Amino acid sequence: MPDSPTLPSVLLDELHRLLGDRLVTSAAVRDHHSHDESYHPRRLPDAVVFPVSTEEVQAIVSACARHGCPMVPFGAGTSLEGHVIPVRGGVTIDLSRMNRILRVSVEDLDATVEPGVTRKQLEKHLQSTGLTFHLDPGADATIGGMAATRASGTTAVRYGTMREVVLGLRVVLPDGRAIETGGRARKSSAGYDLTRLFVGAEGTLGVITAVTLRLHGRPEAIAAATSHFDTIDAAVETVITAIQLGIPVARIELLDEVQLEAVNRFSRLDYPVAPTLFFEFHGLSERDVLEQASAVEEVAREHGARRFDQAVTAETRAALWQARHDAYYAALALRPGSRGWTTDVCVPISRLAECIVETKKDVASSSLVAALVGHVGDGNFHMIFPVRPEDPSELAEVQRLTDRLVERALRLGGTCTGEHGVGLGKQRFMSVEHGEAVDVMRAIKAALDPQDLMNPGKLLPL
Repeated sequence: MPDSPTLPSVLLDELHRLLGDRLVTSAAVRDHHSHDESYHPRRLPDAVVFPVSTEEVQAIVSACARHGCPMVPFGAGTSLEGHVIPVRGGVTIDLSRMNRILRVSVEDLDATVEPGVTRKQLEKHLQSTGLTFHLDPGADATIGGMAATRASGTTAVRYGTMREVVLGLRVVLPDGRAIETGGRARKSSAGYDLTRLFVGAEGTLGVITAVTLRLHGRPEAIAAATSHFDTIDAAVETVITAIQLGIPVARIELLDEVQLEAVNRFSRLDYPVAPTLFFEFHGLSERDVLEQASAVEEVAREHGARRFDQAVTAETRAALWQARHDAYYAALALRPGSRGWTTDVCVPISRLAECIVETKKDVASSSLVAALVGHVGDGNFHMIFPVRPEDPSELAEVQRLTDRLVERALRLGGTCTGEHGVGLGKQRFMSVEHGEAVDVMRAIKAALDPQDLMNPGKLLPL
């Protein structure tokens, strides 16, 4: 058995008896689990385990708890705030082999999956059922990771976030007990809403081993469109008006001129380099979606849109949304060799233009470049800074800009993160945003995880 002297040998022996070669201490595997997609420094776990059942997770957690060993749940490693970095070492619990789709009910529009099922895997499985799972954070994240970080994405404006679509969970608590939360009923008044407690807890309260999800019917017709503006204010005002009018847009994405130029280079496209909105419309017929598109076009024209181009064919729509999903890597390509420092805030939609304009002024007066992209239909936007992690002055500058952005969002009635989660990067803002409620969160953490072993050092400020 490979040696990992930083863990108690008795714990390693116990895990090896349980898992055999699914206990791994090789340098390559540990390095793979030492980071996510963020700028945060790597930290190697002491060992990585690959369970295949809830019972194995229970045994792993129980063993680690007995020996006071930190544990970090791991899905696909696509998080953006350092969620999976084992800052205190210990054992990383990689759930990727728990990837079975346990049940799909076409009649009830729901499904139960293991945490290692990825978004694309689930969508492929559902193709013949007439159902779909709309949440799309861009990366092919695992469903367990999406639940743990309360993820959302481009379709949240119409279909909600993981908070709305998770009906129930199976969770292994820090002492090894497994509990079921929620259920398949669409509503319940029975007791505390433990499902919502664990959705967004970022692995600090337990390990999710099954997720029951609300599904939706697959749209009969889909259309998309792009609209280009002279100013970012005009683009945002278009969004606000469309939402206020109740036009049921499935996706509304904003890309500023910096991001558009990056996308054009990266994806070999020729969009006008200007603030741009990407729309998608879902409906029961082609006439339905074209009526939605026409209504939005009228709004966009009233706000001075240069162009409004519809994309009806599947190929055109796929190219449009692939370009949007490549935005992060397109932004990094503006500075080859850089790492991405990406942040997101969410504000009431009426304050969105103010927040964006002030933020862009901040960036323009700095020495850095940043691209803006956002799910503006629900007031959420991201700033992507390509930075050199080895340059302290750059890190200090982007930290200053990020702090000002979050302070601005909070002043406008928003939140420090709309979908990335807290992880390591947003901890310092938790007390500012939540005040004494942070003490309640700490009390919950202490009650469920008194040894502070479950993804320690995350979410709650020190």
